Amino acid sequence: MNSFLYDNRITRIIEQALYEDVGLGDVTTSAIIPENTIGKAEILIKENGILAGIEIAEFVFQTMDNEIVFHKNYFDGDIVANGITVATIYGSLANIIRAERTALNFLQRMSGIATLTRKFVKAVDGTNAKITDTRKTVPNIRILDKLAVKIGGGINHRFGLDDMVLIKDNHIAAAGGIGFAIEKCLEFLSLQKMRLTIEVETKNIDEVMEALQYKENIHRIMLDNFSLPEMNIAVERIHHSVEVEASGNVSMENVRSIAETGVDCISIGALTHSVKALDISLEIVN
Repeated sequence: MNSFLYDNRITRIIEQALYEDVGLGDVTTSAIIPENTIGKAEILIKENGILAGIEIAEFVFQTMDNEIVFHKNYFDGDIVANGITVATIYGSLANIIRAERTALNFLQRMSGIATLTRKFVKAVDGTNAKITDTRKTVPNIRILDKLAVKIGGGINHRFGLDDMVLIKDNHIAAAGGIGFAIEKCLEFLSLQKMRLTIEVETKNIDEVMEALQYKENIHRIMLDNFSLPEMNIAVERIHHSVEVEASGNVSMENVRSIAETGVDCISIGALTHSVKALDISLEIVN
């Protein structure tokens, strides 16, 4: 079982999601299916992709009813194709149906994220660039969105605002410049006795050069919405003194060209903020 599942946040997410869907009770199922009816169901893939969230789906069913037996035929990270049965479920038919939508919602979304991530990862194969996510996730389920990115072969950027120092454009504007913003952060970290990495967002070559004056103190420079020629210049000027992240308007069409500039990672908000769910269904087997 994935170590993520031992996180209490996932337990709370699943419990809240079931309560949101079932509420005080599934009136339709209660009216039609006797509680002691035992049945079998299958989870079917209807679209090619990468499976992600099968353990989360299992957790949903067993949270609904710990006597439900969930047999996995495929696992997170597996390539799946239309027509494949990825899991078979045995137990209370009423409880299987009650948990169905919540389980599928997680499974479909996570598989969609993993599938898209894997496409980007394959697109930059052979370069040094890693594909990373952002904080542009659905509120309250970020841990699942980021788990799906990892399953798809990407890496996770900071989970939240307390993970690292990321000096963005509004911070720079408020501080009066990149140098002032970095100085303030260094002073704050020293006073608080905190050891966190520092990343600085830049908008142009001049800002890159200003940030490089602090290369001994910062970990990474973000090139935000740079053109490819500007990115090439920036990577050359940075010359491996700090890590380089490319961000902004990344697509399947340009990600390879971005990777070939020599950046270390490419952050893509679309991995989680506008992903298409993979088509997956649950069917009762008579």
